[in-house]
Amino acid sequence: MSAIISTKGLTKRYGRKPALVDVDLEVPAGVVFGYLGPNGAGKTTTIRLLVGLMRPTSGSAAIGGADTVRARSEAQRHIGYLPGEFVGYPDLTADQYLRYLAHLRGGVDDKVRRRLIERLGLDPTVRIGAMSHGNRQKVGIVQAFMSEPELLVLDEPTAGLDPLVQREFHTLVHEAKAAGSTVFLSSHVLSEVQEVADMVGILRQGRLVEVRSIGELTARPLRHIDLVFAGAVPALDRLRQLDGVRSVHRNTKAVHVELEGSTAELLRVIAPFEVTDIVSREPDLEEIFLNYYGQD
Repeated sequence: MSAIISTKGLTKRYGRKPALVDVDLEVPAGVVFGYLGPNGAGKTTTIRLLVGLMRPTSGSAAIGGADTVRARSEAQRHIGYLPGEFVGYPDLTADQYLRYLAHLRGGVDDKVRRRLIERLGLDPTVRIGAMSHGNRQKVGIVQAFMSEPELLVLDEPTAGLDPLVQREFHTLVHEAKAAGSTVFLSSHVLSEVQEVADMVGILRQGRLVEVRSIGELTARPLRHIDLVFAGAVPALDRLRQLDGVRSVHRNTKAVHVELEGSTAELLRVIAPFEVTDIVSREPDLEEIFLNYYGQD
């Protein structure tokens, strides 16, 4: 599968302060790629470099094989872009603004534009400057999707949307992927990323620390196990010494164990004790993400 996004050593500094450092990334065509990191991690900087709104300090980025600096116009033809703080032209109605952008793109199927407006519940006759944040965000989503681009680059796309519109947005993402488009989205909403993404990149202090499929990340053999005993419990220090045990904590109801790998040795140690309940679960994407940010 060919890469729609490719970066090599992509770096951006503001003076001496690094915002992005040596990012090597390839995003295959036809996937939904979630880009994760807290404020200040470099997500928006990456996106602005990808869409050609700024130049890298060093390194390069290409969209559909077109360099975002040397062939910026060609690269941008592949992209539908929603910025993190979408504003639009406040004196234009949504309809006037969307028609204007459609003209700049060389024409957009009017049926597609109208269908998006209807599905998101947007009133196109209202001036953008008079809209709530959530309705302005709907305008931003429509303008990004309406040209049916090869690549959608979406920076915090569901900010300000109510839950029903968020659900419709997720459907639009799935439909775009089914039609062959690639979606690159940054988000703080980890449950949203887990719902729509095929792959995830985790950014930490301007460095890309992990790129994996959702399946690979959530299938890690780290288990959270709660053990409930009727009476005496094993010595916690004994449990901590077992192979694969990451941590052991006790509260009034249970002994909580984080275990990587096989449970065989743990079960052997607790077998002489009266265990009344065992609850085991895999970590979700949020726990995995927070684990990266707990590392120093």
